[in-house]
Amino acid sequence: MNYPEDIVSEILLSEEEIRKKAEELALKINEDYQNAPLTIVCTLKGAIFFFADLMKNIHIDCRIEFIKASSYIGNTTSTTGNVTISNSNFEIRGRDILLIEDIIDTGLTYYQLKQYFKAQGCLSCEMCVLLDKKERREVPIQAKYVGFEIENKFVIGYGLDYNEAYRNLPYVGVINPKYIK
Repeated sequence: MNYPEDIVSEILLSEEEIRKKAEELALKINEDYQNAPLTIVCTLKGAIFFFADLMKNIHIDCRIEFIKASSYIGNTTSTTGNVTISNSNFEIRGRDILLIEDIIDTGLTYYQLKQYFKAQGCLSCEMCVLLDKKERREVPIQAKYVGFEIENKFVIGYGLDYNEAYRNLPYVGVINPKYIK
């Protein structure tokens, strides 16, 4: 099925803007973690595009892992507040964890993941996020590395979805409200 031409009402970030930001953030990560036992954890599915761009530019010794964490169910545009974590059977104890996320809004997912990693004995847990919606924050957290701060709009593309669709758009755009059920 082809996407409707007007699925996106506004393009917020082009593929090129995102790629350049990923390069910039990777340089900082390389510098900050050059001598650390780093495990970079990609949250599935939304962060996979951003994660791939970052990893192309990270040149330090590190492990990569994947975890699934979600607080959205079905075709909703707001979080349930309950975070489900799965695919987390990798070594955490004694490692610095850098969590790669597509977007942080309420902060509940990152908060729960950070608590989980700390309980498993990590040395530290920080986050690198493509998009930050600060005005939606419900818990007092801050990502160490932030790509872009955005307004409170429901966005799709570049890994971000609505009801598991539109992840493969090559940019980040605001979904046209007429397509939200």
